[in-house]
Amino acid sequence: MTAQLQVSRRGGREARRTIRTAPKIDMLPTLKRGLPVVEPMDVEQVERIHQASLAILEDVGVVFRDPIAIEDWKRAGADVRADDRVHLDRGLVMELIKTIPSRIEYFARDPAKNVELGGPKSIFVPMTGAPYMRDLDDVRRGPTIADLGTFHKLAHMMPALHSSAHHIVEPMDLVVAHRHLHITYSSMKHSDKIFMGMTTSPKNAEDVLDMCEILFGEGFLETHAVTTGNCNGNSPLVWDQVMLGAMRAFCRRNQPVLCSPFVLGGANTPASTAAAVAQLNAEALSALAYTQVIRKGCPAIYGHYLSTVSMQSGAPMAGTPEISLMNFMIGQMARRYNVPWRTSNLLGGAKVFDAQAGYESAMTMMAVLMSGANYIWHSAGWNEAGMHCSIAKFVVDAEVCSMGYRMTQGIQWDDFDEALAAVRDVGPGGHYLGHPHTQANFERAFFIPKLFDNNSIEQWYADGAKDIKQRALEHARRLLAEYEEPTLDIAKDEALRAYIDRRSREIPAVDALNEEY
Repeated sequence: MTAQLQVSRRGGREARRTIRTAPKIDMLPTLKRGLPVVEPMDVEQVERIHQASLAILEDVGVVFRDPIAIEDWKRAGADVRADDRVHLDRGLVMELIKTIPSRIEYFARDPAKNVELGGPKSIFVPMTGAPYMRDLDDVRRGPTIADLGTFHKLAHMMPALHSSAHHIVEPMDLVVAHRHLHITYSSMKHSDKIFMGMTTSPKNAEDVLDMCEILFGEGFLETHAVTTGNCNGNSPLVWDQVMLGAMRAFCRRNQPVLCSPFVLGGANTPASTAAAVAQLNAEALSALAYTQVIRKGCPAIYGHYLSTVSMQSGAPMAGTPEISLMNFMIGQMARRYNVPWRTSNLLGGAKVFDAQAGYESAMTMMAVLMSGANYIWHSAGWNEAGMHCSIAKFVVDAEVCSMGYRMTQGIQWDDFDEALAAVRDVGPGGHYLGHPHTQANFERAFFIPKLFDNNSIEQWYADGAKDIKQRALEHARRLLAEYEEPTLDIAKDEALRAYIDRRSREIPAVDALNEEY
């Protein structure tokens, strides 16, 4: 072999390796589940949970701490007692939730990144709400708006993440009253995927929706879902004024809202998995029903946040067996009502990105995927019970989502006959490495993780003996260096900036939520 040919072949190998290891930022389409769901409850047990939830709504009632909601419920025919406790007739609840759409199509700034939700179709969404972060040097600190932009850029480049979410980390360098404006702009500016909308106050929610109107055009929101609001309940059995006001803002503009009881199992629910689900189900039904009181036919998503509480310390725990069981059960309940549902994914309670974080996250993700969840939130970065978002964990979680995506698609049969033909070609004692079928299909046949090291220990030492955190942070730096901002129409960009400037002048710059201006 000539030296020139050796160089040529070596160069070809290097070129192919570069192609294989280069970041692929094409977003995966909506995940369509090809595996059966896990359903631990039989028909009678599903009905038992259902009837128990309806009895809670009728006999115990739910507190709606909001005078507008109380008047809405009175007009709808609910039994309101003690000023704000609403007792809901089971017939009224079931009649209301019938009008919730079973499917939602989301429209992104880039139409190629539109996604669908409901039935067998699911999306992955990054974590949100972390008051701290672990940065590119793995230092735990308070985040800034620039740090939030970093996470939005990473979310934009992760194939399995279908959304840029909203405040993945809380920008502590901005006054509270103005944060929602800059958070929303960052979501829109740094990614052309779908995003979430802030619901920190009714006025904030209205600002977000006004900005969506600027981005997508007048009247577009009336017939198209472009963002998602999250409204957390105060378990047990309370919905507060801030969340209900934000819910009304989203529903009136026909935008989906997550109706999310916040479960700390054993603290704000009974210390029983089945009874906790019965209470959570009652809370979710009451909010889902209220969305239809606000606007009949508007999209809504059965939501929840699940955690169990350590009876030793009172701290919330992630990855426990009961959380997995509750996910399976809630999936069954949501399918009984034929509404899309949300859960939380890849949760970790560890203080650093370590084995505990990995095991907790993997335990949660397997249950989430096998339970048939549709809106799979907190899918990247969550650690320390949500107190911080780790860049290292963010990029690894995103790759794990790609692995989960591949698994949940199910078995691929399209090349079965071709692959069997290769058996005849190779025969006993041969190998498939050079066969044309292998060459054509190896990249899609078996998932090859970029961030997991499967080399020999000798090769691992030769490559610097890096653990997964080091590899993840290097990968994140490489992604950010190669990031290209998706083009935003200049006129829309200017209009968004002008809106932020105007609202920043109108809203007092204080460290409190804007509820008046």
